[in-house]
Amino acid sequence: MQDDDFFMRRALDLAARGLSYTRPNPMVGCVITHRGRVLGEGWHEAYGGPHAEANALAAVRPADRPLLPEARLYVSLEPCAHHGQTPPCADLLVAEGIRDVVVCNDDPFALVSGRGTAKLRAAGVAVATGCLAAEGRWLNRRFFTFHEQKRPYLVLKWAETADGFLAGPYYQPVQISGPAAGLLTHQWRAEEAAILVGTRTALHDNPRLSVRDWPGPQPLRVVLDKNLSLPPTHHLLDGSQPTLLYTHRHRPDRPHLQHAQLPEDAPDMLPGILADLHQRQVQSVLVEGGPTVLNALIEVGMWDEIRVFRSPKKLHQGIAAPRVGLSGLQEQRRVGDDELFWYVR
Repeated sequence: MQDDDFFMRRALDLAARGLSYTRPNPMVGCVITHRGRVLGEGWHEAYGGPHAEANALAAVRPADRPLLPEARLYVSLEPCAHHGQTPPCADLLVAEGIRDVVVCNDDPFALVSGRGTAKLRAAGVAVATGCLAAEGRWLNRRFFTFHEQKRPYLVLKWAETADGFLAGPYYQPVQISGPAAGLLTHQWRAEEAAILVGTRTALHDNPRLSVRDWPGPQPLRVVLDKNLSLPPTHHLLDGSQPTLLYTHRHRPDRPHLQHAQLPEDAPDMLPGILADLHQRQVQSVLVEGGPTVLNALIEVGMWDEIRVFRSPKKLHQGIAAPRVGLSGLQEQRRVGDDELFWYVR
């Protein structure tokens, strides 16, 4: 069992290399061993590319291929059983003669969801599941939330002063967190599928909401702009990356700019927006909005992580940061001159 944990943890470490690049697919890693020796390993590197099992099998040396029927294969998510961008991995394992498979997590995706392990067992493959299951769910928390709860995974983030403000009076923009926190924020942007802000943040801060100081794909920019009050000169309307505006009004789409019209009689836009983002296959959202959006999500318990930078600076007056009693503190550490508080539900 100790060897199983060791090799599955290696599979999870490999899987994590696909962060930002596999979505909306999950991150998956695979290790093939024979009597404790690694024959091959691989991970799902990018959406549309070969899956982890195929990459691990391709890494096996020709001289070691006769050992595959005696090998044990570790994979961090149930092998797929359907034709998507690539052929079914369950069929591949059977064809390659693999007879012993250890799986970290069952796949919640409806087209897999037990079919992969069932196909393997029907072919005579011994399959064990649940090895390091909690660690696997944490790694693919966005994927599991998206498929099990039918909504994007929500990460709320803000920076506040030591006396509890996140903007100056009348929403005057103020640089609160330091450069180290800014760099980490760009890393977080690359890790999520979309970034969401409300109207006031878009108007007053004129943010780009782009990844500039970290390698990774650009997220979808999501703006709540009920009355289309954002000036065309603002960065969010510059057409530099995909942007989605939620509004009560109609306006034709443009390249890299889409409009989603919501009913004016809806008392709360957020449930409809989250449902629409789910339909658009947006798996996760980093919410960098102001207090209106942040408080609305917190009040109804609609969040999965909250990350707060607390600066030593003081404003003495301004727009207050969300005032909530949060539980589930996962991490507290220094980031440059700021303190990071990281909460998980």
